[in-house]
Amino acid sequence: MNVTAVKVASAVPARVECEATLDKRAHACAAIAESNADSVDFEARFPSEAFEAIRTQRLLGVMIPKELGGDGASISEVADLCYQLGRACSSTGMIYAMHQTKLACLVRHGTSAEWHRHVLKEVAEKQLLLASSTTEGQRGGNIRSSDAAIQRNGEKFTLERAATVISYGLEADGLVTTARRSEESIESDQVLVVLLKQDYSLDKILGWNTMGMRGTCSSGFMLKASGLAEQILPEPYERIHGRTMMPTAHLLWASVWAGVSAAAVERARLFLRKAARQANGVMPPGAAHFTLAAANLKSLRAMLNSALRRYERHQVDDAALTSIEFQTSMNMVKVDASERAVAITLEALRACGLSGYRNDGEFSISRFLRDALSSPIMINNDRILANVATASLLEETANTLFD
Repeated sequence: MNVTAVKVASAVPARVECEATLDKRAHACAAIAESNADSVDFEARFPSEAFEAIRTQRLLGVMIPKELGGDGASISEVADLCYQLGRACSSTGMIYAMHQTKLACLVRHGTSAEWHRHVLKEVAEKQLLLASSTTEGQRGGNIRSSDAAIQRNGEKFTLERAATVISYGLEADGLVTTARRSEESIESDQVLVVLLKQDYSLDKILGWNTMGMRGTCSSGFMLKASGLAEQILPEPYERIHGRTMMPTAHLLWASVWAGVSAAAVERARLFLRKAARQANGVMPPGAAHFTLAAANLKSLRAMLNSALRRYERHQVDDAALTSIEFQTSMNMVKVDASERAVAITLEALRACGLSGYRNDGEFSISRFLRDALSSPIMINNDRILANVATASLLEETANTLFD
């Protein structure tokens, strides 16, 4: 198969007026996502209505450079889209974040190769949705180690992988997976491979019946793939992971979780306003919890703004990107944001009291809390903290406030 033969099943979405800003396009999609969020959660189904809108608004290719058909959006712009979608529907936001993380890897590390440039054009033109396969076998979230190896036969390859989690795998138009470079390679000598729908089959081995993020449909599959060697990104995954995959994933995931907690805070605000009106201005007992939730949400958003600006400053500075201090800080963005999101959402629940605890009322916080609770578990915080512990010992404590 050569690049001119790449085909996908998805029809090309109708174009929208390109003059619309990203914010307006996101707002249109978020409204649809929000109206279907309860159904997506209850039925544990893919948020199809939201992604039909996302395709119509042509938001799947926003990060792709303009010369390849995208919007050339920055990481901060994409993070804001994740925040808005996450606030509307947690699963929609998380799926969008995972897709954009894979795209970021292709944009940064694949545009020198003709095959990958063509795929980026296809994603932009046909609004293809890319899934991620980095979790394997018993390794859980240890994405820097692979069991399954690429098996080469001349210019072709095959791959069989026990992928215990592939979010929205059956709904995607393609997927991006890690693998060992060869059967002789050690587990950490990995590559990143881009597969389109016709390149692989998925046989379900695990279901997805979870507390939250139910609409991500993150089932497990036996992945069997074949393709051309040129579908393997030219740079080693070790380089892709530290410079793009990890920081992008952590920043975009964190933006989704911030959006989820923001939705909970807004619901608590509306509850308190209604309760105060009905009580002649007397605030209910949980009002103090809302104050904490709102303040902590502002702090979380400020932290994310700072981290996003820092990543954008360093994107072309290889020494800065690979420094121990930067790598540690990007890992801690994930840990910090996930812990804060849970705390904020729980404070919002306590502000609403029983009205927030109910599943059937207009002020229910149940879905937001269940979704937020996934955040410390997805790529477990304990694993991240253990991995950065040694690196943290090498950093000297700052002597001044502004060091």
